[in-house]
Amino acid sequence: MFLPILKLDSIDLPTAALVCGDPDRAKQIAERLEGARELSFNREYRTFVGSYKSRDLAVVSHGVGSPGAAVCFEELIRGGVNTIIRVGTAGSYVQDLSSGSLVVSIGSVREEGLTRQLVPMGFPAVADTVLSEELFQMALERKASVRKGITLTLDAFYSGVEEFPHKKYKQAGVLAVEMENAALFVIASLRGARAGAIMAIDGYADEELAEVYDPYTKQVGKAIELEIEIALEALVKI
Repeated sequence: MFLPILKLDSIDLPTAALVCGDPDRAKQIAERLEGARELSFNREYRTFVGSYKSRDLAVVSHGVGSPGAAVCFEELIRGGVNTIIRVGTAGSYVQDLSSGSLVVSIGSVREEGLTRQLVPMGFPAVADTVLSEELFQMALERKASVRKGITLTLDAFYSGVEEFPHKKYKQAGVLAVEMENAALFVIASLRGARAGAIMAIDGYADEELAEVYDPYTKQVGKAIELEIEIALEALVKI
């Protein structure tokens, strides 16, 4: 089957994939693989395949935001991928999750527009429990600063006239905010795949804790490297 947006043939895809927003990060992940080769690079979608400890997998970038990312997730699953782990970044809502910490998302608040066009608003966006627990335990084994819990998916990055709903979701116990998890979890549920997500915290989203946003610090870079390692090891073990 030809996948027109990813611009690749499903015959070249393994059954497991790591996904990330940034095409350069996809290359960064692929550099850890044996026999890595680039299959395609169309728009924000960059695809590599290779193996890690004898487990064949794909690495695919999905860009920023749920609508574009959803196209990536749909085509991967249509192409035979049944296990997807998102390796991303997020803004923290809580004091003890500072830059360089990790969050494993067990579910995401659907504050984006994409999933409401797919399922009713009461439908939950939840991660695969086995994948989530594996990611969390591997982070603990590496003595990472990590929390496991609910994240929030938003469409907007920069604010306008409407206020961001950060305060109410912080009060509800949400740990962090990002832009694609809800789409991944809902689509995986709809299509019979399993999905997980681990994110490096690159700053505080909460106004009371807000700092100058800099996602390129040394501690964030180390956290991204660590979450990549954790995600790869989780795919091997699952």
